[in-house]
Amino acid sequence: MCEILGMSANVPTDIVFSFTGLIRRGGETGPHRDGWGIAFYEDKGLRLFHDPEESSRSKIAAFLQSYPIRSEIVVSHIRKANRGKVALKNTHPFVRELWGRNWVFAHNGQLKGIKKVKFDSFEPVGTTDSEAAFCWLLGKLRRKFSTPPAQPALIKEIQKLFAELAERGVANILMSDSNLLFTHCSNRLVHITRRAPFGKAQLLDADVTVDFQKATTEKDVVTILATRPLTGNENWIHYKSGEYRVWRDGETVSTNLKA
Repeated sequence: MCEILGMSANVPTDIVFSFTGLIRRGGETGPHRDGWGIAFYEDKGLRLFHDPEESSRSKIAAFLQSYPIRSEIVVSHIRKANRGKVALKNTHPFVRELWGRNWVFAHNGQLKGIKKVKFDSFEPVGTTDSEAAFCWLLGKLRRKFSTPPAQPALIKEIQKLFAELAERGVANILMSDSNLLFTHCSNRLVHITRRAPFGKAQLLDADVTVDFQKATTEKDVVTILATRPLTGNENWIHYKSGEYRVWRDGETVSTNLKA
């Protein structure tokens, strides 16, 4: 299974610490050798990096570790190929434009039959079930809403579409429109929200420790999402099967869990 990494923050924040842990799992501490990618939002703009090489040996990944990019929403992915060959066109996250916004999508799991559906407005470039699912989902959104809908209607519709995808198999998903971070868990997704008072964190996959108190203010809120916990000295919260959460500025703005 692939692994995903996401961030939602209320101030532009770099993700180097978490990214350092993730990329070690791409061929060094984990089997995800089949490419990787990361997307950083800057307002509606998007910085996007893909590489079909294993992330632990990627020169592009090494560059990003030495050149921190600050963003409020980040989506990243390391791949273990099961559907679709190892190729640049099959690396996540995938990107499409809808309603004048760059939408980003990363997924792990398998979705039966999704590549056989009839696509509306959006066509896959590669051969993964993940990209096919993304194209199907955006096509459904465009058909239902000819113009950008109000936020509550958009959140509700995406929840419905994520649930439909989950009926086809495993749908652990991170998706963003540059404004919100939409997330769904079938079986593996965790998160941690860091806020004042900040402390130290130690990566599980690398001998790296950071003291967040030295790089933050008391108003900062940063949520990290991952397939598995990235640190060993913090309390990560596990999503429940079928859980849907929408994040903005590091906080949950919508969830299907009852209070």
